[in-house]
Amino acid sequence: MFTSAHSLVASMIWGAVGMGFFIYGKKQQSMVPLFGGLLIIGVSYFIESALYMSLAALALLAGVYWLKKQGY
Repeated sequence: MFTSAHSLVASMIWGAVGMGFFIYGKKQQSMVPLFGGLLIIGVSYFIESALYMSLAALALLAGVYWLKKQGY
């Protein structure tokens, strides 16, 4: 699945960030971080390139932040 050490490390980092968002959303009963965390975990699983994985995860993080600022 992973073609380089860079993609493995990036996947571990973004998977941990996604898990943190998922747990936070579950404990706070907030759907935006919960589903955002699931999407970040999915990105870390399905995208092999460390660069594209990081760009997609950062875009999702920005989306979660923006939605929370909007009051969702």
